[in-house]
Amino acid sequence: MKALFAGLVLLLLHLQPSAAADRPLLVFAAASLAEVMADASDGFTRAGGTAPKVSLAGSGTLARQIIAGAPATLFISAHPKWVSEVEKAGLVAETRPYAANRIVLVVPAGSAVPAPADDGDAAIIATIDRVLGKDGRLAIGDPASVPAGQYASDALTSLGIWQRIEPRTAPVENVRVALALVARGEAPAGIVYASDAAAEPGVAVLAALPERLHAPVRYPAALITADGADVSADAFLDYLTGPEGAKILRRHGLEPIDR
Repeated sequence: MKALFAGLVLLLLHLQPSAAADRPLLVFAAASLAEVMADASDGFTRAGGTAPKVSLAGSGTLARQIIAGAPATLFISAHPKWVSEVEKAGLVAETRPYAANRIVLVVPAGSAVPAPADDGDAAIIATIDRVLGKDGRLAIGDPASVPAGQYASDALTSLGIWQRIEPRTAPVENVRVALALVARGEAPAGIVYASDAAAEPGVAVLAALPERLHAPVRYPAALITADGADVSADAFLDYLTGPEGAKILRRHGLEPIDR
């Protein structure tokens, strides 16, 4: 009887598909990649690939969800820190460099505030103070979980003004919300990615913040581990980091990074 039971169990296990085969192609991507992921998903599907499902949010939020068991097959973060956190949890099969971006100071379109005279620290500080005025708040992603906010905090720290500016920030759950606050005129200025500013006609770029003020903005991509080979996720990552993916990145104001 025991032998018969064991045989049935082995048969059921043999007939059951692997967890990786059952999983959909679920991509967790930084909110700033909304347009990139839409174009890449369309292009990959037209080329015969599996249609991916994409979940967009702040990178820290996505990383915590993956660590908690969310069934993502691919994670694209706007900061290496959050891929490292997922990797520490033993959930990363492979990482690849993917894209580079910049952070910029934006104001509502039509704002009369002049751009800084140069890219020196004093000129940038004077412009931030001018655009915020007495009561304005600076829209940024929450530095605790949103890479754009962390880059903004680092830049303002390098400028020596974070301590006095922090109480006047409006930290939000992702960079696209910060962008929307400025576009709607609910905040007089914000710090967002250059690619975000390019996608939103309701804002104007007042200044690009020099990279000397913060770590370079880099987006790594990570394949998330699963039982068995996740062929569709690997194929989509190949597409993103290949020639067509590079064209899509450039079209939306980002730069591809070679392996």
